[in-house]
Amino acid sequence: MAWPRAARIAVGLPLDSPEPEEEKEQPGEEKAEELAPMEAEELYVIAGGAFLDMCVEVLYSTHLHIFAPGGGVNPAHLNDLEHGGMLLMFFLVGALALLSENTRYLPLTEGALSLLAATAFTAELLLFYFHSTTHQGLEGYYHYLLVVLVGLCVASNVLGALLPASFPADLASGLLITLQGLWFYQTAFTLYGPMLPEGCHRDAAGDIECHGHAAGERAEQLADFQLFAYVFLVFAYALGCYAVAAARYGHPDLRAVEMEHRENGANDRGGRFVGSSVLSSGI
Repeated sequence: MAWPRAARIAVGLPLDSPEPEEEKEQPGEEKAEELAPMEAEELYVIAGGAFLDMCVEVLYSTHLHIFAPGGGVNPAHLNDLEHGGMLLMFFLVGALALLSENTRYLPLTEGALSLLAATAFTAELLLFYFHSTTHQGLEGYYHYLLVVLVGLCVASNVLGALLPASFPADLASGLLITLQGLWFYQTAFTLYGPMLPEGCHRDAAGDIECHGHAAGERAEQLADFQLFAYVFLVFAYALGCYAVAAARYGHPDLRAVEMEHRENGANDRGGRFVGSSVLSSGI
């Protein structure tokens, strides 16, 4: 499948690598049987992981106090319910994709699956943009960068739906999803872990405060550098995978140029042979 891989860093990008010419010319069922378990495993990870995380957000984090005593949704756990709604979208995408891939009840094309993934990322985008929790300062800046990455994931999946057979669209989707996942980890380590920038601290209410304007600017510049580092690492990884695949299997454009050059060389040699024969015969 072209849309999100659960383990893009380990298996997603190599699966997007160029294929040998023999496999392209004779796409037998052996290749389909080889890739199908990997794709099914990724879909199970997406659906299962989203479902478990959703249960944690809705059931454990709220302690089942979903509704307020006076009626309505409990405002103290609105943040958890918002996360649960986002995770529900990803669970539905994974479950529908599994249903489409493994049964005949819901046959969906690659473009339709990409649109489903774009819908889930749109729900994630709306969640972080209209979050009930007001993120300000350094915390707000990290979430702003996250919203930018999620928006790019939406755009790449829409592009994949419009161009389901496009390798660049598939590769862009994988790179952006990988980058979003890495930025999630970086955000967690920085805001809630041991990587809080110097000059900033978390107060008793759980909000991050930086000592002075200079410390806040320095922390945001550090966030920009971290994002640039991840972009560079993801790009270098993809380029390395592509280089290895091209060296192993050969680039299709290069093979076409080489075959054309060989044909032209054969024609030239044939022309020279005919010309030399004509001259030697005295004609």
